[in-house]
Amino acid sequence: MLTDSQIEHFLQAFDLTDPVGLRDYAIARCLLDLGLRGDEVTHLTLEAVDWRNGIVTLHHTKSQRAQHLPLPVLTGEALARYLREGRPQTDSRTLFIRHRAPFGVPLCVAAIRNAMNRAFARCGLAGQFCNTHVLRRSMATRLQKADMSIKEIADLLRHRNVNTARVYARVGLVQHPVNILNN
Repeated sequence: MLTDSQIEHFLQAFDLTDPVGLRDYAIARCLLDLGLRGDEVTHLTLEAVDWRNGIVTLHHTKSQRAQHLPLPVLTGEALARYLREGRPQTDSRTLFIRHRAPFGVPLCVAAIRNAMNRAFARCGLAGQFCNTHVLRRSMATRLQKADMSIKEIADLLRHRNVNTARVYARVGLVQHPVNILNN
């Protein structure tokens, strides 16, 4: 999991003066703040964001059920800025699209993974982290540190089993080498 300091460095690795940087930063906020899976990010549409009520609706989830998540302020601000300043004109209703040929095509999971890996490289964390799932796990850990219950974390991560969420939120677990002589 990323520490708070690593998360800060990671989020600073995006060029917010560039349309692609705005897009990738908004994606990072969705992964880190909403705990979305890469595939869920690829299926977000413009209609998925209810700005008035601060809710994101996921229609393409692992459980195949529509799910509603609260939209954190910073995530909403990142999405709004991308839509106003970075997203190219297109007929596509998909939120995150390609900025290079073929234009307007929804991003795939590999493109999202690559964008996050480039950000890890820019902030010097590429040797430690190389996937989008670590952002989801970091969200769970941050929530547990904030005294949120495992049940609440499981609900936000859309896990049916609370034990699955326990694996994600690993706060305070200290790894000690096993002493074979004392076993």
